[in-house]
Amino acid sequence: MGSSFNSCVEFLNWGNVGGLYRIYFCFSPLLFTGLHPYLESLHCNSNSSLFHLFTTPDLFSFIFLTVLHHIRDIKDPEHPYSLEELKVVSEDAVEVNDKHSHVRVTFTPTVQHCSMATIIGLCLRVKLMRSLPPRYKVDIRVAPGTHATEAAVNKQLNDKERVAAALENPGLVDMVDQCLAPTYE
Repeated sequence: MGSSFNSCVEFLNWGNVGGLYRIYFCFSPLLFTGLHPYLESLHCNSNSSLFHLFTTPDLFSFIFLTVLHHIRDIKDPEHPYSLEELKVVSEDAVEVNDKHSHVRVTFTPTVQHCSMATIIGLCLRVKLMRSLPPRYKVDIRVAPGTHATEAAVNKQLNDKERVAAALENPGLVDMVDQCLAPTYE
């Protein structure tokens, strides 16, 4: 598998200027193999930044691909595989509405009684909170009918106070950080 895109993009500035979006980003010196062809075409070294102007459809594609590549390599808390490899997340599960600054990720736990569903959802939320510009509202959902306590998990993952409380727990933060740690295989 190619390098993980989740370590490659850093938003330095984000804004709308005259109908075009200015996105500044820089790349770490990772190899860009196995990524989406559009992303493979972007090259620069770790000491330079790259400036692009995007029209709205291009911006949508960029945000969609950014979200997808940020979440695809998150490691499962119980298994030595990524969420994408376990089919917990997929391209179809990512929805982006740039006009309303909204991102929704729907994930599918591996079993109906997955005890790690809230941890997986928390990992998705934290990764996107750290990766996307702050104007985006992130909504994390369990796919309908795929978990025994779907409503409770969805409520917990989208409640700001519960998420903040979870992120004050050092044990949970360590587990989330382990799942989000980059792999260079």
